Amino acid sequence: MAAAFSRRLLLSGACISSALTFTAFDLYERPGLGIGHFYYLSIALAAMAGGAALGAFAGLIATGLYVAGVLINPHVPSHELLTAGTITRGVTYITIGALFGWFAARNRSMVDDLRVLAERDVLTGLPNTRAFESAITRRLSARRPFALLLADMDALKDFNREEGFTAGNDALRRLADRLATSLAPDDDIARVGSDEFAILASVQNSDGGAQLAARLERMLVDDRTKATLGWAVFPQEGDNALALYRAASERLYARKVMRSYLRPVPTPVDQAAG
Repeated sequence: MAAAFSRRLLLSGACISSALTFTAFDLYERPGLGIGHFYYLSIALAAMAGGAALGAFAGLIATGLYVAGVLINPHVPSHELLTAGTITRGVTYITIGALFGWFAARNRSMVDDLRVLAERDVLTGLPNTRAFESAITRRLSARRPFALLLADMDALKDFNREEGFTAGNDALRRLADRLATSLAPDDDIARVGSDEFAILASVQNSDGGAQLAARLERMLVDDRTKATLGWAVFPQEGDNALALYRAASERLYARKVMRSYLRPVPTPVDQAAG
C-alpha cells in the first residue's frame, strides 16, 4: 500500500511539474533561455514511478509539450523546430526517461530482495525473529484467538558434540522442513533461536494448543532427533507478545525438565497425544 501511494505521488508530481514547465515555457521562454530543460524533472518522476516504459513515454510526452510550446510562444521562432537540436532533445528526453526508469526499477527490485533476506534465517530459509515479530503484531491487532507454540530441538548440544555441527545443521533443517509442511497455509513459523522455532496458529483455547503441540511432536520424531513444544493461547494466557512468549517458554521448559529428570507425568499435551 505504501509503495502504491508513493507511485501515485510521483505520478502526480510528474503531471504538476509538466504543467508548470509548459506554462513557464509559454510565458517566459526566450531563445537560449532553456526552460525546456525542466521537463527532465517530470520525466524523472514518471520514470521512478513506472520504470523504463513509463519513463520513455514521459520523454515522448515532454517532446510533444516542448514542440507545442514552441508553436504557441510568439517569442520562440517556429523554424527552430526543424533543427537537429529539436530532434536531439526529443531523443534525449526519451533515452533519459528509459534509462532512469530502468535504474529505478532495478533499485526497487534490489531493495525488495534485501528486505526479504533481512527477514529470512540463513540456515533453514524460514522467516527469522524480525519477521516473527511482525507476524505476531498482526495477529494481536486482529484480536482473534491464536496459539503461540515454541518448538525446541532436544539435546542439540549433545548431538553437535557427538555428530558434528554439520550434522546438527542438517538436523535443524530437517526439523524446520517437517514443521513447515505440517502446518496450515495461514499459520506462521519462524526460527527464533539456535534450536528454537516459533509457530502462530489459529486455535480457540489451550486444549486446541495442546492438541496441535501433540500432533507436531509426533511428526518431529525421527531415529536421531525429537523436539519438545510449549504453547500459550491468546487472550486466555497472555494479551501481548511478551506475556505469550513467557507463558509458552515456561510450559516448554517445565515439560523438558519433567521428561529429563522425573518419571513420566501425564500432561494435557501427553493426553492429547495418547
